[in-house]
Parts: sequence; structure tokens; C-alpha cells
Amino acid sequence: MQDAFAKVVSQADARGEYLSTSQLDALAAMVADGNKRMDTVNRITSNASAIVADAARSLFAEQPQLIAPGGNAYTSRRMAACLRDMEIILRYITYAIFSGDGSVLDDRCLNGLKETYLALGTPGASVAVGVQKMKDAALKIANDTNGITKGDCSALMSEVSGYFDRAASAVA
Repeated sequence: MQDAFAKVVSQADARGEYLSTSQLDALAAMVADGNKRMDTVNRITSNASAIVADAARSLFAEQPQLIAPGGNAYTSRRMAACLRDMEIILRYITYAIFSGDGSVLDDRCLNGLKETYLALGTPGASVAVGVQKMKDAALKIANDTNGITKGDCSALMSEVSGYFDRAASAVA
């Protein structure tokens, strides 16, 4: 996994070039927004259990067949596996937010996940709905302006939203 800095530097080094002014400006902007990024990750991480539980509760209310006898989340063992998977996806999304690079999400979490779910008979569309519900809850928490670094967070929230969308489309 490379953070945004290592990625930009390694790419320039591979080309035998210095960093451009626009690359330096982009990295400087990332540093300037670092506290907002950490506030966002801290908020999502400290509320992860509630985000996952609320998303699952909402998903199962909309799709009760999942928890009915014969459903993919029927029995406490299967339900626990479902919640575990949602927590893992959320954790890797926070890693991507913190590093400003989605490759960790792709490489360590999403690559092969759809195929795994297909092999297990898990409905990917339902997982995608659960991820979207986590997105809604996480953005609501992250966008709360009380007790965090002030400033425009629209670009960061768009990035956060993109990581959730990437995860949802990877399993659908």
C-alpha cells in the first residue's frame, strides 16, 4: 500500500522527473486538509459498530427474506458473518480515507470479493445495499460540524462517498 505521497514520488521517480508544481500543490492541499481527514476517520471508526448495526437493521427491514429461514443471514452464525464482512469493508474504507488512496481497499478487500460471494451464494446486490446504507450513516456522522476542524469538507466527503460507491459496485 502506498499513500498519496509515496505514489506521486514513485511515479515521478520512475519517469526520472521532478515533481511538478501541480503535484506539489495537490500534496500541499492534502496536508492542509489532514486534520479534516483524521477527524473523518476518527468519527467513522468510533461509530463503526453503530454504523454497521444500523445499516444491517435497515437492510433486513427492507429485505426480510435475508433473515427468514433459508435466507443468507438466517441463523446467528450467518448473521455474525454478514456483520463481520460489513465491518471489514468499513474498516478498509477508513484506511483508504486516511491514506487518500483507494488501492488498499481494492487490493486487500474488494479484489475477489464478488467471486467469493457468488461461490457462497451470497446475494451481492443485498451486500451493495448494505454498503450504501453504511455510506449514508457514515456521511451523516462525518458531516456533523460539531467538534471538528472547520473548513470546506465537500471534496473530502465526495472522496469518502466514492470509496463506498466503489465497494458497493465491486460486490453487486
